[in-house]
Amino acid sequence: MRIGVVGTGYVGLVSGTCFAEFGIDVVCVDKDASKIERLKQGEIPIYEPGLDSLVEKQTKAGRLSFTTDLKEAVQGSDAVFIAVGTPTNPADGNADMKYVHQAAREIAAVLEGYTVIVNKSTVPVGTAKEVAQIIRETNPNADFDVCSNPEFLREGAAINDFMRPDRVVVGSESERATEVIRALYRPLYINETPMIITTPETAEIIKYASNAFLATKITFINEIANLCEQAGANVQEVARGIGLDGRIGSKFLHAGPGYGGSCFPKDTLALTQIGQKYGAPQNIVETVVWVNAERQKSMAERIIQACGGSVKGLRVGILGVSFKPNTDDVRESPSLVIIPLLQEHGAHVAAFDPAAMEEAAKHLDDVEWCENSYDVAKDADVLVIVTEWNEFRALNLDKIEQLMKHKRLVDFRNIYKVPDMEKRGFHYISIGRPEITPGSGTAHLKEVAKG
Repeated sequence: MRIGVVGTGYVGLVSGTCFAEFGIDVVCVDKDASKIERLKQGEIPIYEPGLDSLVEKQTKAGRLSFTTDLKEAVQGSDAVFIAVGTPTNPADGNADMKYVHQAAREIAAVLEGYTVIVNKSTVPVGTAKEVAQIIRETNPNADFDVCSNPEFLREGAAINDFMRPDRVVVGSESERATEVIRALYRPLYINETPMIITTPETAEIIKYASNAFLATKITFINEIANLCEQAGANVQEVARGIGLDGRIGSKFLHAGPGYGGSCFPKDTLALTQIGQKYGAPQNIVETVVWVNAERQKSMAERIIQACGGSVKGLRVGILGVSFKPNTDDVRESPSLVIIPLLQEHGAHVAAFDPAAMEEAAKHLDDVEWCENSYDVAKDADVLVIVTEWNEFRALNLDKIEQLMKHKRLVDFRNIYKVPDMEKRGFHYISIGRPEITPGSGTAHLKEVAKG
């Protein structure tokens, strides 16, 4: 089989490469000539563990190629996947569909023979029908069907998610098209991966509902963490206590500074707009969007309070600027909110991230970018863990103590144990757990400003 993939961003590049690993001939197309040239040279434009070696393997095998010629990717393909961006429209919060619509028109112009057009991008309800209409208007003689096949890829674990998914969702009203999609995913049958065949509209909602529900779980446990701080409880134990209930599950119950990334912020906001459009307001999700935004702001205030109410003239060390580990993605990352707020209060910010500093520097000014965690800690008045990269879990705390000006550690990811930090004499603040104040003699909770 042969497929074309329109768009070599995160979803398109990962999906195309993994389909090639399934033994399918894949042609990835993008208008960005420099990106295509880099890919041909083996340079990967995104940070995703394992992707570089997989791209190299499949290009050498002749199953994966890159081009700027859409016709080359479309003609002769059994299916063409639309995997272009659907960013938030800042004017109204809806998903911006201009790239999807443009791709549909350009695909239609070069279609020859029966082809399944597959929406892989995250798109609002009704997009499959919109794409079909665009193609018919552009090329009335085209022989095609349009399907929805939403992606569920986690940045940092995308290859495994594609190869070993929890499920494959296909929105199709054509048995002919469905059989093509089944054939593409046939290697997953070995693992007995569930395949949900439904209508395009249902598939489109499944994608948004999935991300909104996960974002809600994150926001819920963050709210519970606030309660734990005031009531003297431990949010990690609460999360374990409720997560062992099979109806709830333990995933996405890790309290922190709020969710970020390329999916949750965009998709929750888009779902609220879809709800308004259809006269079915998504009140819970609307609240989640608001609470998460406020939480990110409140994290800066927690740091300020840890420093006695002012960070003016202080050196604040930030560990981690990506929205999660194993990615260089800083889109909607809490760090992009926290760092500017600290700077507004007069702090000098030094930061380190294993992968995302170059990207973060495009969004943040006047940050001292450091070579490692210990350069950040040197002469720091406070050290803040924002992203839970593995290397931050094993810091040489003896060295950190010696380097820091003041032994203050704000741990937004609850990486370290409260008793351990108490023994070391740190002023230690985490999320939903006791705050350690040196000289207090015991762990205790103090009221934390909510911002």
